[in-house]
Amino acid sequence: MSIATINSFERVVSQINLACERLGVADIYRLRLAKCERELRVDFPVKMDDRTARIFTGFRIQHSDIRGPAKGGIRYHPDVTLDETRALAARMTLKTAVVNIPYGGAKGAVICDPGLMSQDELERLTRRYTAEISILIGPESDIPAPDMGTNPQVMAWIMDTYSMTKGYSVPAVVTGKPIEIGGSKGRFEATGRGCLISAGLAAKQRGLSLGGSTVAVQGFGNVGSAAAKLLAREDCKIIAVSDISGGFYNANGLDIEGLMKHSKETGGVAGFRGGDSITNAELLTLPCDILVPAAMENQITAANASQVKAKIVVEGANGPTTPEASRILHDDGVFVVPDILANTGGVIVSYFEWVQNIESFFWEEEEINIKLQKIMTNAFNEVLEIGRAEKTDMRTAAYMVAVKRVVAALSVRGIYP
Repeated sequence: MSIATINSFERVVSQINLACERLGVADIYRLRLAKCERELRVDFPVKMDDRTARIFTGFRIQHSDIRGPAKGGIRYHPDVTLDETRALAARMTLKTAVVNIPYGGAKGAVICDPGLMSQDELERLTRRYTAEISILIGPESDIPAPDMGTNPQVMAWIMDTYSMTKGYSVPAVVTGKPIEIGGSKGRFEATGRGCLISAGLAAKQRGLSLGGSTVAVQGFGNVGSAAAKLLAREDCKIIAVSDISGGFYNANGLDIEGLMKHSKETGGVAGFRGGDSITNAELLTLPCDILVPAAMENQITAANASQVKAKIVVEGANGPTTPEASRILHDDGVFVVPDILANTGGVIVSYFEWVQNIESFFWEEEEINIKLQKIMTNAFNEVLEIGRAEKTDMRTAAYMVAVKRVVAALSVRGIYP
């Protein structure tokens, strides 16, 4: 079935089914994982700066809370859909399970273009959306976090709005908050740092030295920029970077610090001097040691997978590679660290933030980074071991590790009543 005829959630379910088949999972558990537990759609008005009102549509989807509170980001994007949100929620269930932290999976979204809205409009939208989904979220039930189009300030508005309804501060209701109201040190760079850790572990398996490796990064948002900066600090040569505005290539390496400053000042990498212009599509097929797709879903497909020349692909984005493309990469000998493992740094440090909020005791960044390294290394090695034993790729192995943990919890808890 082609990418045009199968939706995002069905692609995730097909991968879950493959893992269930390999594990010999009973049908009742397979069918349970193929559905989301709760789905909330909200249509709500927001007062705009020009004194008009607009109706926005938002979602909050809980795929599973069998292993603990549901956990997942909130996305603001004009093209977000219910199906995409379901897929992202399911991936969160798998991510938290593969790294063995006590969460389930959820995701939220609002169909809007934050780049076309003022700060005041975004605040009013966020506060109203929070009020609408407050029947689901809470520090013991469902804990949002930032995602595409949202940031620590949005999380601060969510935390404040929720707290106002309770009559006291509830910092643990969201993660990814500013430090001033209970955010964790190391959270902003956590997903990018997870990509760094994954790249280092994968390089070791391929017999490469991380220092000196050539790297191409598609997407220069929070994840891509952090990954590029951290990899550059490990003496990697970042030869290409792109975002929605364009891209640049320099065989001798790009000035990442300068590019980050330029992007912050102008809103994108376009106009940066220091490399030759390339497209997002061209970046994916550049000769390099490590490719980090950290932009949108479905970037590496059956149409371009055979043209990927990287030795290692570290998936910083959610679902950047279609199942068909994943098989092609595996057959071509490309070592792929799948999204449900490679980009778990954010949810791991979100878990640390939640724990710190509950305990009202905060850790130093060095301690957080050490704990992150340990959890991701253990998860990577476990997935690698399963992959070797089952003679399969890292993606299938990661799904098997995650599904096995979720099914174990389902089996032990049983079916109510």
